[in-house]
Amino acid sequence: MTPATAVATPQAPDDTLDPIDEALGTLGGDQQSRAEQITIGVFIVLPVLAIVAAVPIAWGGWLGWTDVVIALVMYAITGHGITVGFHRYFTHKSFKPNRGVKVALGVAGSMAIQGPVVRWVADHRKHHKFSDRDGDPHSPWRYGNTVPALMKGLFYAHMGWLFDTEQTSQRQYAPDLLKDRDIVRISRAFPWFVAVSLVLPAVAGGLITMSWQGAVTAFFWGSLVRVGLLHHVTWSINSICHAVGERPFKSRDKSGNVWWLAIPSMGESWHNLHHADPTCARHGVMWGQIDTSARTIWVLEKLGWISAVRWPVKERLEMKRVQPSEAA
Repeated sequence: MTPATAVATPQAPDDTLDPIDEALGTLGGDQQSRAEQITIGVFIVLPVLAIVAAVPIAWGGWLGWTDVVIALVMYAITGHGITVGFHRYFTHKSFKPNRGVKVALGVAGSMAIQGPVVRWVADHRKHHKFSDRDGDPHSPWRYGNTVPALMKGLFYAHMGWLFDTEQTSQRQYAPDLLKDRDIVRISRAFPWFVAVSLVLPAVAGGLITMSWQGAVTAFFWGSLVRVGLLHHVTWSINSICHAVGERPFKSRDKSGNVWWLAIPSMGESWHNLHHADPTCARHGVMWGQIDTSARTIWVLEKLGWISAVRWPVKERLEMKRVQPSEAA
């Protein structure tokens, strides 16, 4: 894999902005302010505290089937917004959606509360260009190969990198998105999507149960716990999947397949094939590898809402497969 294959050729946008307006295309610039760092800290700590409190709260009877359903639905929608939208489409152009699907994926991914779409894509494209080398925004190997260095690197790759003052240049790594009017609007509206993502479960819980208790418990499980779990599953792809796992395909980094993360990550933890063939729409290409993101793309294709899907090609996969002599 070369840097050229890691970052897909930008697709022509539906509508463009004048160059003078491109700077308005995302929340924040190439320098992260202290206020942004504090905000990120709050959105990391509060969901973690909710996860810690989840067991005693559930044991105390503050968990019902309504909460479970709301949390699962929100997790699936926002999670696939990241995996299908932010990752496989906006970053790697694995398919071509119609405008409605493009906007829906941008909104759903934004509601995962992992940053504005333009910033997310810029970070991930830079990650592929320098994967596990100097310049990678979040490699667990940045401090060395010893156990203490790897422990430090795993923490950095998991969440420490989020607090870096120096941010990835969005003009350099995501110029196609900065010229797309729909994506610019979605990226600039990120704080509003955060608010919707947090409030919607509470509203749904309150209306379904017709009680304030239903609203409060739905907020706890469908907002705080859901956001915390999705955050750490997503970050585990950066940390765990670049430290351990099987590597049946050739890649120039340490990306590996971690089977036990496959379902919660919606197929993203079949990470070795992804780095071997970044624009492929399906990451779990071997028998038994569950990839709900690829299945979602398949459904959208059957509905006629997306086209030009870059499905895996058998001959290409065989060329990238590690041979027994190479494994030895």
